[in-house]
Amino acid sequence: MGMFSNILSKLGLGNDNNEASASASAPTAPAATPDAAPVASAPAVAAISEVDVVAQLEALAQSHAEKLNWKVSIVDLLKLLGIDSSLTARKELATELGCPADKMGDSAQMNMWLHKTVLQKLAQNGGNIPADLLN
Repeated sequence: MGMFSNILSKLGLGNDNNEASASASAPTAPAATPDAAPVASAPAVAAISEVDVVAQLEALAQSHAEKLNWKVSIVDLLKLLGIDSSLTARKELATELGCPADKMGDSAQMNMWLHKTVLQKLAQNGGNIPADLLN
């Protein structure tokens, strides 16, 4: 499991959740009447289609011993999720997500790219991320 998969998992996002929900809703699909299948599967899809990542992170931040600014810092975001935030771990995550080589040599640029990319990828995987955090 890659580092980004670990982030998705901590937030309840990703393929593992989608597969579990899909398999849980699969037995309801072959219902006795054709009209029952779409109605039965629609709530399961809606339940997994979007996760309020901001609410989850805000709740974690309120209960965390340190004051962490996850909205601008990849280090704070990783700490909040209980994931290794060391430079080595961040470089591994940046490599996994395809960080450009020119940014990998400068930890500040890499961190900014990584923070933005992680939030964008969370949104692509069903996380509800406000537009102001994606820019």
